[in-house]
Amino acid sequence: MFKHILVPTDGSTLSTEAAKKAVSFARETGAKIVFFYARPGYPVAFYGEGALIDPITPEKFAEMAQKQTEEVLAAARTLAADAGVTCTAVSSDSDAPYESIINAAIDNGCDLIFMASHGRRGLSGLLLGSETQKVLTHSKIPVLVYR
Repeated sequence: MFKHILVPTDGSTLSTEAAKKAVSFARETGAKIVFFYARPGYPVAFYGEGALIDPITPEKFAEMAQKQTEEVLAAARTLAADAGVTCTAVSSDSDAPYESIINAAIDNGCDLIFMASHGRRGLSGLLLGSETQKVLTHSKIPVLVYR
C-alpha cells in the first residue's frame, strides 16, 4: 500500500477538496503526505505596439508569489494536522508545474501522486493546459486523480 503521498495543491477549490480526500486516504492507510506548490515564474513581458505592460516588478511578483505559496501550504498543513496525519510541505519555482510535481515526488521518495483532475480555470488554465494530464502522461509514479 502507499505510504508516502505527494499532494500538489494550487489553492483552488477542487485542489483543496483533493487535499482533504488525500488526508483522509493517508489517515486510513497510515501514510504521510508531502504537500507541493509550484510557484509561478515571473511572466514574460511582451513589449511593443499594442502590448500590455505589467507594472509589477520581478521583486514584487516574487514577494506576492511567496506569500501565496505560504498561504496555500499553511492551509494544507492545517488539514493534515487536524486529522493527525504527518506531513511536510515543499514548493519550487516552475514554468512547467507538471515537471516540478513529478520531480518533487521523486525527490521526496513518494510512492503515489494524489491530485485534482484540474486546477486553475480561465485564461491561466487554458495557457497552462492540463497539468494533471501531463503528470499522468509523464510520471512513472502511480497517480490517483480526484474528480
